[in-house]
This record gives sequence, structure tokens and C-alpha cells, in this order.
Amino acid sequence: MVNAYVKAVSYFLPETELTNDDLSKAFPEWSVEKIGAKTGIQTRHIAGEDTFSSDLAAAAAERVFSESGVGPDDIDFLIVCTQSADYYMPITAGIVHRKLGLRYGIGATDFNLGCSGYIYGLGLAKGLIETSIATQVLLITVDTYTKYLNEEDKSVRTIFGDGAAATIIAATNGEQRIQAPVYGTDGSGAGSLIVPRGGLGDGTKIEPKSAPEARSLTPSRYDLYMDGPAIFNFTLDVVPPTVTEVLARSNERLEDIDLFVFHQANAFMLGHLRKKLGIDEEKFFISMENSGNTVSSTIPIALAEAERAGALTRGMRVMLLGFGVGLSWGGLTLTW
Repeated sequence: MVNAYVKAVSYFLPETELTNDDLSKAFPEWSVEKIGAKTGIQTRHIAGEDTFSSDLAAAAAERVFSESGVGPDDIDFLIVCTQSADYYMPITAGIVHRKLGLRYGIGATDFNLGCSGYIYGLGLAKGLIETSIATQVLLITVDTYTKYLNEEDKSVRTIFGDGAAATIIAATNGEQRIQAPVYGTDGSGAGSLIVPRGGLGDGTKIEPKSAPEARSLTPSRYDLYMDGPAIFNFTLDVVPPTVTEVLARSNERLEDIDLFVFHQANAFMLGHLRKKLGIDEEKFFISMENSGNTVSSTIPIALAEAERAGALTRGMRVMLLGFGVGLSWGGLTLTW
């Protein structure tokens, strides 16, 4: 039987940095130390005015090709997960397909999902491979959320950074590697994280508080809104039962998992979740200090960093879990 496994992961961050020192100068009431303590972030990377998601996506893919030995001609299907597409149409995957010189005629598609997007993307790739539609899938997660931020809104400027990650999921005749995917949605919380001016509809009809005037902000182009307390409470509600369900589906116990890699939302939230779940600190990987919350790319960036640091090695059992905008969540286990 054909099974899917993660063959390689790489990522790319834009060159321009936004440090806590920069933010403290913009918001003097927040010290460098306070920002670091609240978020666990020291530096975020910011895409330039003329740099878009397709640019970061292509750069991440070129890096994974270079590091893995897989080339553009080896890819059978391209999946791009982004909430900051270059255009309403055409699809970002089509632009990335052209930039990378992928083979004519292969499948390529976008899907719009944020913090749980990597889990969904792995599930989609697993389905393509295990139904023999593809043998090597290129999954790219990419977002340029900072283009959505109001410069006066410190609550989100301290958290989000831009970035992209590229993952190659391949076929194997060996044991199943990507297992027990669990997905969830709560559309009643759609207004908790929203770009009110980001589409054809008026987002303030979903969440009136998202209007910049309601937040004492000078309106700008997009004005992303996040209800931090609502997101925090949602996370505490859905993450523990999702962990339990993933373990049940994979027929494992918490102690059987060698490494837990969750969406890197912020350090305070992750620390609270780890303690609530009773996970040992050395098994709970956090990597956001120098990248910030890159939305759908936080998990693959953390995986790449964990492997680089020696915290993730071949054969380890890993649990991945994403949660956030949608409201949406997902989890699975894999063997590295």
C-alpha cells in the first residue's frame, strides 16, 4: 500500500526586520522587555511593498529543492495555502507554477486557511498520494499578513511576521507516516480574526468591532482585527480535546509522542497550553523568537528549526496541531 511521508521542509523569510526596539519606539508605553515577555518574539520579518506571497512562496520552494535534491520536474501536484493571495484571480499557485518552472499540466491549487492550514495541507497531500494521483506533492504555506496591519495597532504588529515554508510530501511503500488527521471548524467565531476591508463584502457586518474607527484607529487599507481574548479562550477549549482525539485515532498515549509542534501563536499561549496538557517542556518545541507568528508557516518553520537544532531526528513520533482564524483547528501525528 502506498503511504505518504514528509520528505523535506524548508522556509524563507524576507530580509527586512521589525524588532522589539523598533516597536517600542513606535509605542513608548510598551518596553522592549514587555513585548518580548508577552509574545516570545524579538524579531519579525516584513515583506517589501512590491514583494508578495508568490515571491516568498517561490523562494521557499527553491530552497527546499536545493536542500532536498528534488527538482521542479519531480513535482506532480502543487498546493499553496495562503490568506494573502497576490490577486483575487488568478490563483497564486498558478503564478508560483510559472515562477518555479514546474511541469506543464500538473495539478495546482490554492486554499485559503490560516493557522491550521499546514495540517489541512498535509491531509490534502496525503489524500493525493494515497489515492495514487501524485507521487510527490509540493505544499507551500505563505502569508504576508503585515500588509493587512494598521500601523497604529500594536496588538497585532507585535505578533505577526511574513514568511513562507515549502514541504515535499512523497510516496513510500513503507509504514504509514502521516496519521490520524483531525479537523474542526467553528464558523460562529469568524469575526474574531478578520480583515474587514479585505474582500468584496463588508467585514464589519460580521464583526462591528473590527471597524478601525471602533478601535480608535485611523483607517488604512485593510485594518486586520483580532479579538485576542476570544482567540485565547477558543484555543483553550479546542486544543486539549483535539490532542485526545488525535491520540485515540493513532492508538497512542501522550507519553508515546517524542515532540509536540503546535502553531506558534505567542509564547504565553503556548506555555499555558503545555502546562494544561501536562507535556514535558523538553518535548514541546517553540520557535518564533526570530520569525514571529507567520500564520500557516509557523509549524513547518518550527519543524525545520527543530531538525536543525537536533531536537527532531529520524524515526521520532511527532504531533502537529494548528488553531486560529476561521475559527479552525486541526491535528495529526507523523513519523519523521
